[in-house]
Amino acid sequence: MAFLVGKVALDIDAGAPNNGRGEDNVARVKRLWIGRDVYPYVSAQAFRRWLRDSFPAEEPRSPVIRSGNGAKQQAYTAGRPDKYLDDDLFGYMVAVKGKDTCQRDTVLATGTLVSVAPRKPTVDFGTMSRGFAAGENPVIHEHELYTAELAGDILLDLPRVGVFETDGSGLKVALTAEAAKEAEAAGAERTTFRGVAALRLPVAERRRRVALLLRTLAAVRGGAKQALHYGDRAPALVLLAPVKGGVNPFTRVLTAREGRAVFDTDVLREEIKAWADELDGPVLLGWAPGFLGDQREDARAALADLIEAGRLVLDHPRVVLHRLAGEIERGERDDWFEDPKA
Repeated sequence: MAFLVGKVALDIDAGAPNNGRGEDNVARVKRLWIGRDVYPYVSAQAFRRWLRDSFPAEEPRSPVIRSGNGAKQQAYTAGRPDKYLDDDLFGYMVAVKGKDTCQRDTVLATGTLVSVAPRKPTVDFGTMSRGFAAGENPVIHEHELYTAELAGDILLDLPRVGVFETDGSGLKVALTAEAAKEAEAAGAERTTFRGVAALRLPVAERRRRVALLLRTLAAVRGGAKQALHYGDRAPALVLLAPVKGGVNPFTRVLTAREGRAVFDTDVLREEIKAWADELDGPVLLGWAPGFLGDQREDARAALADLIEAGRLVLDHPRVVLHRLAGEIERGERDDWFEDPKA
């Protein structure tokens, strides 16, 4: 089996990709404080929304059902991971009074994308006066923006893609009894997965879903304030490694030194060495040219021996992700979809 683990980084240039709660008539970006330093961030929920919205138009999305009113409102998806890729990968909970409850923990775990180095947002001041009569006061509006390199962790539990629990002690089932019957009639097979009864989709569909996710990750679009601060939201850097145990050793490869983001090749090298027995293939490093200045070529030179030995692949994020998607589609990584035999 393998978990794809690693890091995703975004290059934000004078943007406001994820807004928090406004105050004093100013639209604020999300940020956190560490001591006296401020770090803008994009929430995991926002990034997952971008991913979902970036799936190809022809890929069906799970419909959202909204019920109730006031403080007792509920909103949930169909809860049919057998039919919808987003229910499969992102998880859900359907808990409606009088109906069977089902839930699915996420298969794709995403961390908060936080600025690597401290960055204080600036406030942009604007007015609206178009069409106003002479002498009328304009309407004032203000909002924050920033430039920063944001980074967060990512994990994809490959053996769980297309596998849905139907039984288990202390575990909410992923499919109701009726949905399970429909899924089995449509071709899902019964299996035992991590000690509980489950249904599993055909491997061709499981391959397709992972490949589509990887290709979508290469071309993410979205974010707030696109009319005023349009910018690329596709990852400028993606590090993915197939790890047998699901631990992510690569959370510290991006750090801050003297107020700027730095890719630490020494950290990457030592982690590859320390986790060699758990790695189930080369570490894949997709790095867009121009991101972090000349550090990309410095890293290529510093890690040349690992690249030559096939333990590290360094290329453009789109090239790396599309190549891996192709390998998975062709069945070259089918062992990653299976848990080890007891």
